[in-house]
Amino acid sequence: MMLLQALADSTLAAPVATEGLSIIDLLAKGGWVMLPLGLLFLATLFLIIERFLGIGANGKIDPGVIDNVKDFIQQGNLKSAESLCRNQRNASGRILERAIGRIGYPIKDIETTIENASQIEIQRMEGNLPYLGVIAGIAPMLGFVGTISGIIRIFYDISISNDFNISTIAGGMYEKMITSGSGLIIGLIAYAGYHLLNMKIDRFALRLQMAASDFLDVLQKPVAAK
Repeated sequence: MMLLQALADSTLAAPVATEGLSIIDLLAKGGWVMLPLGLLFLATLFLIIERFLGIGANGKIDPGVIDNVKDFIQQGNLKSAESLCRNQRNASGRILERAIGRIGYPIKDIETTIENASQIEIQRMEGNLPYLGVIAGIAPMLGFVGTISGIIRIFYDISISNDFNISTIAGGMYEKMITSGSGLIIGLIAYAGYHLLNMKIDRFALRLQMAASDFLDVLQKPVAAK
């Protein structure tokens, strides 16, 4: 009986397990640095989504449209070819429209027109993309600033209260490490988005170069036929 009574008393005296923190509560413990990090996170999501949709809309190259343009050019129907390109409302259509407007000039001039127009369209596709690279570098450093600020605060409190308690230091440290973790995660998302979107632009540039090469070959066929 005494043994059972002792077990019962020890069970009642045992501390109740604390509930785990939610994500929101955990992030709230990061301090003031979490506010700019949150803004950077929202900006990262906006830039990735906006550029993904923009590149997808402007980076379309329809092989059927390219074939129709080549057919119109071979038939000498330049107005229909130019109108078809204008109606595409994408980068390839605008580039080909400018190139068709230069038909009659030397091939070298048309090549230069295509190159210049391609560079303009690619820069337009990049748009605000460099900001993702900036965020990828700033977010981890900002998170680290929050951690350093928290450590300074912990040791300042210790110097004032003369209470060097390991539990207090550990608790403060884990709260401030939240900023470093958040900064790294935001930086990784921005870094991945930046490079994935650049890869998408590079693939478009390659397909555009192939379409431009076919376009220039078609321009020389009627001349050769004559």
